[in-house]
Amino acid sequence: MKKAPPLDWVPLEEAVPVDLFKAEVQAWARRLEVTPREIRLRPLKRKWASCSSRGRLTFDTELLRQPAAFRREVIVHELLHLKVLNHGSLFRALLKAYLASDS
Repeated sequence: MKKAPPLDWVPLEEAVPVDLFKAEVQAWARRLEVTPREIRLRPLKRKWASCSSRGRLTFDTELLRQPAAFRREVIVHELLHLKVLNHGSLFRALLKAYLASDS
């Protein structure tokens, strides 16, 4: 998922707290029946998040300032990589199904 510039600037005081974001990731992990080894937040230059082959999820700190629906899409996308490594048809079908079931 390529990183696009934020559409609207959100003041820092309106950003989601880190612990709440990590709880959101853990809740989705339980729902998808996956277990990330580690959840990290740090500034990323080119993308919103990444998933390592060892199960480490890294999210861009700017994601904390994004709308909930976009955060959810990024979270589910990365967690699904713990089940399906590529972006093939199975991955896209699962992503669509999980995001549709939550709306």
